[in-house]
Amino acid sequence: MGEVSEVNGPIVTIRQPGVRNGDQVRIGELGLIGEVIHIRSDDALVQVYESTESLQPGEQVTGLGHPLRVELGPGMLGQIFDGVQRPLDKIMHMSGEHISRGLELSALDRDKSWHFVPHESLVVGTRFEGGEILGTVQETETIEHRILAPPDCRGEIIEHAPEGDYTIEEIVARVRGESGSIQNLKMYHHWPVRQPRPYRARAGASLPLITGQRILDTFFPMLKGGKAAVPGPFGAGKTIVQQQIARWANADIVLYVGCGERGNELVEILQTFPQLTDPRSGRSLMERTFLVANTSNMPVVAREASIYVGVTMAEYYRDQGYDVVMVADSTSRWAEALREVAGRLGQMPVEEGYPAYLASRLAAFYERAGNVDTLAGGNGSVSLIGAVSPPGGDFSEPVTSHTKEIIRTFWALSKPLADARHYPAVSWLESFTDYAERAAIWWADEVSPDWALRRQQALTLLTEADELERIVNLVGPEALSASQRWVLESSGLIKEAVLQQSALDAIDSYCSPQKQFRLLDLVLSYHLDGTELISLGVPVESLTELPYGGELRRLKSAVSNDDLQPLDDFASRVRESFDTMRTEYSVNQGNKS
Repeated sequence: MGEVSEVNGPIVTIRQPGVRNGDQVRIGELGLIGEVIHIRSDDALVQVYESTESLQPGEQVTGLGHPLRVELGPGMLGQIFDGVQRPLDKIMHMSGEHISRGLELSALDRDKSWHFVPHESLVVGTRFEGGEILGTVQETETIEHRILAPPDCRGEIIEHAPEGDYTIEEIVARVRGESGSIQNLKMYHHWPVRQPRPYRARAGASLPLITGQRILDTFFPMLKGGKAAVPGPFGAGKTIVQQQIARWANADIVLYVGCGERGNELVEILQTFPQLTDPRSGRSLMERTFLVANTSNMPVVAREASIYVGVTMAEYYRDQGYDVVMVADSTSRWAEALREVAGRLGQMPVEEGYPAYLASRLAAFYERAGNVDTLAGGNGSVSLIGAVSPPGGDFSEPVTSHTKEIIRTFWALSKPLADARHYPAVSWLESFTDYAERAAIWWADEVSPDWALRRQQALTLLTEADELERIVNLVGPEALSASQRWVLESSGLIKEAVLQQSALDAIDSYCSPQKQFRLLDLVLSYHLDGTELISLGVPVESLTELPYGGELRRLKSAVSNDDLQPLDDFASRVRESFDTMRTEYSVNQGNKS
């Protein structure tokens, strides 16, 4: 037992000899939960995950003997947790619309029975290693939950439960350790959130994370197990981009962590996700999704913890052999929580008041992404996508600039594009990816060997058009040659026929890789053929007056992913028309000569 000696916002000084750094404690009559972050002599500093209002010196403190940890087992999917893994639906039933302080809730349902099927390797007398599969339960209609032994468990199996229905508190296996001690294994275990879960080895990421969004998949691809950032100012469309990724990405499990965002935005997400239909199964998307919600008006320390709670749960499903996508919205609010706590601790501020360890904390978080060989012998991945909210859209501010140095894919959102109603408002000039070469191998095998060439041609065309637009803004379009005016026309086609994509369009909300390439190939072929005709003397006005440009812009919403024949028909009509013009102007040039 100890006692409170000083209260400074979420930072509480306690007197409790023997407490360890990182341990959790319960404080005062309400039992507020906190974490020891600094020890000096007999005093310890505790960051409290709840409001410390009305707390006073002299109140008792009880050490729990373990660090902040999460419960990992069946029943997490479909749930909405707070920043320290308390189910919000249970909190609602217990305390109503306002969260009472000091609530102690288990993350997993102790009363629900699960049909447990022992794994074939679970044989009495065999040696058992940590992280191996004990058995399976059907967590949802679409996801089979593989019950994992704790990573630190190893020894000889002396008993296991037969197939049947069990609660998570019932023992499903007993293991005799090397020291002779007996360990009882249940369908769940705990894991400290600030400690990455172990794995056998990192595997090279090679498969792209297909989101169905052309600007992301074709121009700035990300691999499964990769790390990406989505920076953008308020109103640039971060939430829509994240929802599209969560809904359409070719991942098995989706985790959304709302970290310090405005309450109304997070409420919209919490209301929208349960209504979304999983395009792969036709069932509710929540059957393979779970959320961690921590709004900006919740205690700042819980905001800092929510990121670690989320990524630990993501690693747990990765260890089962699943591909997991975790979207963190936003890491800027998480960094602001670090800044506030560091200020109360009296730590030296550096860039814009952030603590000196900001970059290392960001790096440690993003490094928990990866494609790995699991302890169970399979392969799984965690793809981390962090939203960044730079004040005023300034990408040079510390959180964005440090994130940019760590991640491998940067999807920069542009407010001018959003104001022009160009969605997704991902800037093709400020975004980048380091995964293009590896993604090109998959695209060449599965879609077309010309993918890398076409992608580079499109990016070059967009860059050239941007430079020409600056000239037009200075001296007017009359200063451009016919070929340069055609470049501007073609870049407009790429922007409107390929890059623009409506999340609300039933057909265009998701675009298959095959359709993505065919649309891009059509636009670039149209541009290259038009360039050749201009070189033969065809006036650029004759090309811009053709009806094909308008048709190209409408194809994305008119042609489904399942039937791409209309794209081939359109290409044939354009080719015939251009061949006629080519023949006509070739004859005219021959007559002139």
